Amino acid sequence: MKPNEQAQQNHEELFPGHVSTLAVTDPELIETFDNFAFDEVLAYGDLDTRIRLMIQLAALIASQALREYRVMVGAALTVGVTPVEVKEIVYQAVPYVGMAKVFDFIHATNEVVEKLYASAHADQQHIQRLLSANCFGDHLTRAGIDIPTRELITLSMLVALGRCDPQVKGHVAANLRVGNDRAKLIDVLTQLLPFIGYPRTLNGLRAIDEVTAS
Repeated sequence: MKPNEQAQQNHEELFPGHVSTLAVTDPELIETFDNFAFDEVLAYGDLDTRIRLMIQLAALIASQALREYRVMVGAALTVGVTPVEVKEIVYQAVPYVGMAKVFDFIHATNEVVEKLYASAHADQQHIQRLLSANCFGDHLTRAGIDIPTRELITLSMLVALGRCDPQVKGHVAANLRVGNDRAKLIDVLTQLLPFIGYPRTLNGLRAIDEVTAS
């Protein structure tokens, strides 16, 4: 058993030449998940690939899915998300998720980025400059993501966390103020669905409906 052709094509874009170990040990589960996450869900909306990966990374941090986060960081870098943008997503999580829960993700990000650039023979001083910022970041890092994208990332974290409905509503409103309309927010929830499940996705949808209806 294996995912359908479209799911395989979309998966290959993110993970060139990679075969998941679960595809060997749990092929039925992977067939179902990949067809859903890499075909059905991607057919909805028009988020670009970079934004999709960035909001998914944010949700994985909030969900404490460290192993999947490592895999998805590699995918994000493959499709053009920059190391600075990845680090900024992690830093953005600190005030919302808490440093205790973000700590391991900072180290995981550093390890993935260092490995990537070492294999590409990049200038090590440049990499060290990118990775030396503390959790509040330097000027370069703080400018690494624009405000509309930062709000999408923040909303993704809060929806994935669960049990913070007032904050979700607040950031739905903030997203609308910076130009992320209702359709875009629905796109975001749709792309998070395979990773955070239906209950939290539906709670996020309810928050969007309540804010946009008021």
